[in-house]
Amino acid sequence: KFNNSLKTIDLAICAIRSILDILPHPTPQICMNIRIGNGYDIHRLVSGRPLILGGVQLEHELGLLGHSDADVLTHAIMDAMLGALSLGDIGHYFPPTDAKWAGADSIELLKQVNSLIIDRGWQIGNLDTVIVAERPKLKPHINAMRDRLAQALQLLPEQIGVKATTNEKLDATGREEGICAYAVVLLLDISAHSPIS
Repeated sequence: KFNNSLKTIDLAICAIRSILDILPHPTPQICMNIRIGNGYDIHRLVSGRPLILGGVQLEHELGLLGHSDADVLTHAIMDAMLGALSLGDIGHYFPPTDAKWAGADSIELLKQVNSLIIDRGWQIGNLDTVIVAERPKLKPHINAMRDRLAQALQLLPEQIGVKATTNEKLDATGREEGICAYAVVLLLDISAHSPIS
């Protein structure tokens, strides 16, 4: 009886092995490190200055005051990228006290920040932004902003979200004293990722 029991166990083990052999093996999962950063910027609206958002100059009687071109959207994106890697903010790299950055094109600064991120083994997965402004109407310019930012960051426009809203006449932006922007970015670690077995 003992020998018969052993044979039964052997047969059961063989049957289980046969079933396991024909089952599909799970594909190894990739463990990828990610970082998330958020950014914010606001600038005062004044006369005699161009209005530039996302690298696109808009027709408006007022523009944004700042040491550089005061592109709040691009500044918020840069701060989000730097913050995701705990690298400080744009004031550390492009201080407003340095005449070198007076009137600087923020898109060119964005390219420098992107190179900094890539050199550390990271790249943008996607980014999402919101511009808060009462005027001018921004919807007609959204695609141009996405294209300009995508070109600077070497991304597809589909990886970039740009939304616009008003502040319903509330606070400084609602009174048209300024324009602000918010940004959230997802960074992917491209330096190395290991499979989970």
